[in-house]
Amino acid sequence: MSGFLGFFKKRSASKDSSPAEKGKKESSGNKKPAPRSRNSSQNKSSKRPKQTGNRKSARQIQAVENWSIGQFQVAADPEKTRFHDFELPSELMHAIADQGFKYCTPIQAEVLGSTLTGRDAIGKAQTGTGKTAAFLISTIKQLVDTPAPDSRYLGEPRVVIIAPTRELALQIGNDAEALTKYLPLHVVTVVGGMDYEKQRKRISENYVDILVATPGRLLDYCERKDLFLDLVEIMVIDEADRMLDMGFIPQVRRIIRMTPRPGDRQTLLFSATFTDDVLRLGEQWTWNPVKVEIEPDSVATDTVEQKVYILSSEQKFPLLVNLINHHQLEKVIVFTNRRDQTRKLTEKLQRIGIKADQISGEVPQNKRLRTLENFRSGKISVLVATDVAGRGIHIDGISHVINYNLPEAPDDYIHRIGRTGRAGASGVSISFACEDDSFLIPDLEALLGDKLKKDYPPEELLVDPRKAKRS
Repeated sequence: MSGFLGFFKKRSASKDSSPAEKGKKESSGNKKPAPRSRNSSQNKSSKRPKQTGNRKSARQIQAVENWSIGQFQVAADPEKTRFHDFELPSELMHAIADQGFKYCTPIQAEVLGSTLTGRDAIGKAQTGTGKTAAFLISTIKQLVDTPAPDSRYLGEPRVVIIAPTRELALQIGNDAEALTKYLPLHVVTVVGGMDYEKQRKRISENYVDILVATPGRLLDYCERKDLFLDLVEIMVIDEADRMLDMGFIPQVRRIIRMTPRPGDRQTLLFSATFTDDVLRLGEQWTWNPVKVEIEPDSVATDTVEQKVYILSSEQKFPLLVNLINHHQLEKVIVFTNRRDQTRKLTEKLQRIGIKADQISGEVPQNKRLRTLENFRSGKISVLVATDVAGRGIHIDGISHVINYNLPEAPDDYIHRIGRTGRAGASGVSISFACEDDSFLIPDLEALLGDKLKKDYPPEELLVDPRKAKRS
């Protein structure tokens, strides 16, 4: 479409208010329930949750009363944006302080500057840039500023956030709960591969303020009349490019059609890349959006030291074990390309006494969650994974990412190494290149726009630890 890029240019929110924004201004503090069709209202449960369901607990009240913004001091910096620079609720600022946030990342500053006024947004940002916190903070503030309708049914979320993978959805749900811990907002996460009835019970036990979901499971509950999306106020679509890659766009279209039209809801769409397909979706699903594009100085994060070891396939396992032992690595992710490689490598590491476990598509979801929690808490030091863990998993303190197999898709390399060096911390990425996959290096370097540092591993790191033990 001609003039499409101009369509995204920032404009004054006061000049270009959407129908949704105008409705908010006119009904501030006295919002009327939206009309419902007879069929949908007959299907909706009139049951109300327990009175305590949407109130602050005594613990929350005490925490809020014992805290003031004066306890969260952040010095003004002309080159940085503070969360204090936005008029955020005290309870939300308390949760932000608990997370250790002080200054906004570039995408947080850009997104919050526009979306807090109700503007739609299409954002492009690299993994690890803080986009999840950006859309959650914006969403939570607007939920606080605009009270829920007086007449409300169970199964009617005010905010829907969809993500392509279970792990990413669960991570977003955890982040949402952390940021709403001092607010009477109810967060529910529903994903495939986990107990259907338990998640259904969570939907029906309380009003749903923020719903985080994978597309398939969300449609399941909508088709069974457990969820209704006709009163959604804010729609967030995360990792839109990944949705395209995984073939989820038809499901997302069905979900979007169940929500109010663009302009009657706020829509935030995020993607790691801006392909023509992503931009077309943005045009269809948003109304007068602001386009936020944070271009990194380099494709890979500057906080990650990258190196490639040239070796034979037989030398990979001894090098991996020796790197872990010599550097006393306590939190490292090792990436493979296939499920069978993940399983076999994990078993070999466990046999030699290394605290390792795996996550891949063949591991049941509940087991994956336990493994991630064990990794987060330090019960295991090595997580062996396929690219199922490559996006959206943010675990603090990961010092090293090791590519046991070079990724076949160059973009996966960026998402793999993005698991370390996050939020300003430094990290190390080590890739093993053997006769089976070294031909992939030129494609990686083309994507990075720079040459990777390549070397042969030190001889002492190639000694087979299994033979050394026997001797």
